[in-house]
Order: sequence, then structure tokens, then C-alpha cells
Amino acid sequence: MEAHEAHEKIHEAAHSHGDHGSDHHEKVSRNRRIAVLISVLAALLAIIEMGGKGAQNTSLAANIEAANLWSFFQAKTIRMTTMRTAADSLETMQPGDLPPEKAAAWAKRMTDWRSAAARYDTEPDTGEGRKELAARAKQAEARRDHAMAAYHMFEYGAAALQIGIVLASAAVVTGMVALALAAGGLGAVGLAFGLLGWFAPTLVHL
Repeated sequence: MEAHEAHEKIHEAAHSHGDHGSDHHEKVSRNRRIAVLISVLAALLAIIEMGGKGAQNTSLAANIEAANLWSFFQAKTIRMTTMRTAADSLETMQPGDLPPEKAAAWAKRMTDWRSAAARYDTEPDTGEGRKELAARAKQAEARRDHAMAAYHMFEYGAAALQIGIVLASAAVVTGMVALALAAGGLGAVGLAFGLLGWFAPTLVHL
């Protein structure tokens, strides 16, 4: 629901008139209270929709980060496997009658390749080994899932508030107090979902 639509409903509620006489003042007073209710619901809707947009952006950013980290992880895995395979192949093909200096060079090459493979597997100093990349990717996925859960809570909250505004507007037209009460109840539900989105999005699974 756009902000100007909510504003129009508030305006209609505040300026609706019923029959003349004592009923008129009662209806004007009731419609003003409903206008206040619509104002509150519209304000909550704007805040919750803003929270939902922020959660959605956070989820998308974390998802991209996780995908990039897993791609880096796969590249490191390929390099590590290549180095280990090359070192094993070199060891298998090593002749037994090499001169000492060539045997030493052969052994150094195998050691260097195995050292490189070990660095690809884990490199705590830079955080770019396979193990470190996997841990960082999982953290990004956790942030993504948390933000997506919050986004869903905000979506439910916004839906409840939108329906509440519709019911409050209908209460102005029909004069049914029950509709205004239902709108207030939906406002409370929408606020509850919004609070869940901010503070405990994974508490409820829908």
C-alpha cells in the first residue's frame, strides 16, 4: 500500500459525516479515532516495509558473498589436488640412479609442491585456505538465512498492517466498530511480526 493511499484514507476518515444531530457528533468522534488508528497503522507499515527492504538487501549481499567464497574454495581445491597429484606422480617416476644433486632437486620440487598444496588447504595468516574459506562462506550463509527469515517476518507484518488499514477504512464507511477493532488487532499482529523481524526472526517458522 502506497503512502498517498493511506493518507487519502486518513483524510476520508477524518472528514466523513453521518446524520445530523447527536448521531452526527458521535460519528465524527468515532471517525476521528479511526483516522488516528489508520495513521498509526500507516506509520508502522512504512517502518516495517523499510526494515523488510533492509533485510532483503542484507540477504542478497550475504548470498553473493557466500557464492564468491565457495567459488574461491573450489579454485583452491582444484589447485591443491593438482599439486598433490603432481608431487605423487613425480615421486613415482623418480629414477633410482640419479646423481645426488639431481636427486636433491627432485626431492625439493616434490617438497615445494606438497607445501603449496598444504597452503591451499589451510592458511590461517591470510584466511584464504580452503578451511578458512569454507568457514567464512558458512558464516555468510548464516547471515543470509537470518536476514531472509527477518524479511519474511517483515512481509507478514506488512501484510497484516495493510489489511488492518483496509478494515479501518471500511469501518468509516459502514460504521461497524467491529471492523475497527479487527483493524487494531491486525495492527498488533503486524507490530509483533515486525519485532520478530528485528529481534528474533528465527523464533517462529511459518
